[in-house]
Amino acid sequence: MIGFLGKFVLLLAFVVLLGYFNEKVTKLTYEISLMLFSFLVGGIFLVMGIAFGNISAVQPFLEQVQVFDLEMFLVKGVLCFMLFAGSCHMRLADLKKYAKAVTVLAVGATFLGAVFYGLLFYGASFLLGMHMPLSVCLMFGSVVAPTDPIAATSILKKFNLPSGIGFTIEGESLFNDGVGVALFVCFSGLVTAQESEGIFLVLLKELFGAVLVGGVVTAVCFLIFSKTKDETRQIFTSLLAVSLSYLLCDVFGFSGAIASVVCGILFSAFRDWQGQKGAPMELAQFDSFWEILDNLLNSVLYVILGLSFLHILQMPYVFLLSLVAIVANLLARSGSLGISVLFLRELPDGYDRGSFIKLLTWGGLRGGLSVALAMSTRPMLDENTYYIVLGCTYAIVFFTTIVQGLTMKKVYQGIEGKRNHK
Repeated sequence: MIGFLGKFVLLLAFVVLLGYFNEKVTKLTYEISLMLFSFLVGGIFLVMGIAFGNISAVQPFLEQVQVFDLEMFLVKGVLCFMLFAGSCHMRLADLKKYAKAVTVLAVGATFLGAVFYGLLFYGASFLLGMHMPLSVCLMFGSVVAPTDPIAATSILKKFNLPSGIGFTIEGESLFNDGVGVALFVCFSGLVTAQESEGIFLVLLKELFGAVLVGGVVTAVCFLIFSKTKDETRQIFTSLLAVSLSYLLCDVFGFSGAIASVVCGILFSAFRDWQGQKGAPMELAQFDSFWEILDNLLNSVLYVILGLSFLHILQMPYVFLLSLVAIVANLLARSGSLGISVLFLRELPDGYDRGSFIKLLTWGGLRGGLSVALAMSTRPMLDENTYYIVLGCTYAIVFFTTIVQGLTMKKVYQGIEGKRNHK
């Protein structure tokens, strides 16, 4: 068994070599290429092991990558830094401008998406003779309903979407984590037959508690940040702010993801405010640090996802149910958006409802957070059901990242072409 450093070296080798191959040969979107090629490399190893009758030598490799627990890596590790890096360059003025659209999508579309998906998957399991409990299907819906902020900020922004649509997709993905976690708490309470707090109480605790913690910690830390002239100390202060906020939320039961986003947005807002006072801050080193850290953590995440997906696909029933999960995800996402946009009088950048729904349905990428939530269901479910939930979650993440991510630009160009002909 290789230790932590050995695993990190292995993953970093994948990041460097696959990234270099993509840069020189395939020229795909960077994050997509890492997941896709990691999956293909793992598949090659597996096929070679079968061909040479030495599958036992390959299986431990795939299992060791799985031991690099995504739940620990993300939820208990680096998620707060990834979210901060994605949000510290957001503009508070833009957030105010699109606040209604972001709120309706982050709350309404996520809730409806979880319910619609749960009902669709429940019906499919019934038709296939598996008869999964409705409570489990609804919990599964809450796992895959939130769009992923890491995928949105690292992939979609490279397609040069209009500013309003781009900010709406990014804002929804950053803020719907708290809603998804609240839904997960409620539905998992049904699965375990325990009394659960009402969904609105959970939302209040997850959201407003996180905003309070993130706001207070950031305000205190920014006093040091703005007074020191040492750029390295400024970086350390931002690391302290986001990690402390996340830790306190974990202690009090708030959404650490939301607190991390609040930290990032407030750092951006305080920087603007400092500049308006006539004392703009030179933060080139700060910006470079967070960009590099974000790139590194995203790269490792996508390699882990690509390698792990191959291992998950070998589990029983997963392949067929994965196809069902992918179709149900698209239907649930489209239906939840169709109802949610009825509450918006105006859509960003003058989009009509049909184009808006189509673009956000195909742009609703899923990522590591959904996998981490799926992994956390292990104590609640029997082994077969757990592997079904985990495997189908992986399938949705893989499909939305690879297939939807690769074709998102064409979908956007097709929508724009129709709009320009009207």
